[in-house]
Amino acid sequence: MASYLRPSSLDEALASLSAATGQHPIILAGGTDYYPARVGKALSDDIIDITAIPDLRGIRQTPDGWRIGATTTWSEIAAADLPPLFDGLKQAAREIGGRQIQNAGTVAGNLCNASPAADSVPPLLAMRAKVELRGAAYARELPLSEFITGNRRTALKPGELVSAILVPRPKAEEVCSTFLKLGARQYLVISIAMVGIVLEVDGGIVANASVAVGACSEVAQRLPYLETELTGRRLNAALANRVKAEHFDSLSPIDDVRADANYRREAAVILVRRALTALVKRNRG
Repeated sequence: MASYLRPSSLDEALASLSAATGQHPIILAGGTDYYPARVGKALSDDIIDITAIPDLRGIRQTPDGWRIGATTTWSEIAAADLPPLFDGLKQAAREIGGRQIQNAGTVAGNLCNASPAADSVPPLLAMRAKVELRGAAYARELPLSEFITGNRRTALKPGELVSAILVPRPKAEEVCSTFLKLGARQYLVISIAMVGIVLEVDGGIVANASVAVGACSEVAQRLPYLETELTGRRLNAALANRVKAEHFDSLSPIDDVRADANYRREAAVILVRRALTALVKRNRG
């Protein structure tokens, strides 16, 4: 018989996970992916609902950067007073589903769902985020680029849950970021292509660039050759002209009902150029 647990502490949740036998229990946060997939069906899974654990909620600054609790919602991200490094993530937060989804859906839930079109992944990749994983007797950290291993697959081990997303502090004092998403309409849509960009700027020069593209590969990925091309360049209108189609050769888009592979690849190039143009205008306007 399926069981439902709603622990009030992280230790209680981890103890329940560790004691589980057979099929791994479902870790439930917002449930915005879990419940729609089971409409009209009896729930047969063992569930551990982590929404009552206060230690898993909220955003706080640390000596090394910021810690986003696993059950922090998208509405909380969008409303938080955060530095420009988070502008792209906040833009993504406002485009994840509708208001009801944003009020219930969580950051860690979006990552653990591991959809190729998960809106949170490109901005968090560009922020060089790490994922904090907890087991009953240990904690470990993984770069986000290593946590999502494929379509609907992650590096989570049995007995583990995501406790937080860790965002390191940039080296430069001046930072700008953005997120752009292409879909069939503005809201309530699965992405055709999307991009997250973070630029660290020193004296008007790009000191460090992070560019990540999603929905154009099984796993969203950064573009290291483009990042190298942008680094050391002046932050001006010519920056977008540095973006070339060959910088996107590592992507492996697919054909589906939303778009074909060639369209996705071309869209990614255009989105990156538009995002860089927007960042230049914002920082120089």
